Amino acid sequence: MKLVAIAMAASLALISAGSASAQEDLLKANGCLNCHATDTKKVGPSFKDVSAKYKGKADAEATITAKLASGKGHPAVKASPEDTSKMVKWVLSQ
Repeated sequence: MKLVAIAMAASLALISAGSASAQEDLLKANGCLNCHATDTKKVGPSFKDVSAKYKGKADAEATITAKLASGKGHPAVKASPEDTSKMVKWVLSQ
C-alpha cells in the first residue's frame, strides 16, 4: 500500500513537471522570457512578483490578459487567446 502511494506521488510530480515545462516553452516561444524570469527582475518584473501583485484578486486573469492583448502597460502579445490564457494562469500560479 505504501509503495502504491509513493508511486502515485511520483507520477503526479512528473505530470506537474511536464506541465510546467510546457508552459515555460510556451513563454519562451512567445518572447516572454526575453524580459521576464520566474524569480528575478529583468526588463520586466519576475513572474513571482506579478503573481504576488495579483494574489487574491478575482479578476487577475482577465486583467492581465486584457493588458497583454491591448498593449497597454505591456507590449501587445501576438500569442493566441488560448495560449495567452495558459501563460497567464501559469504566471499567477507562481
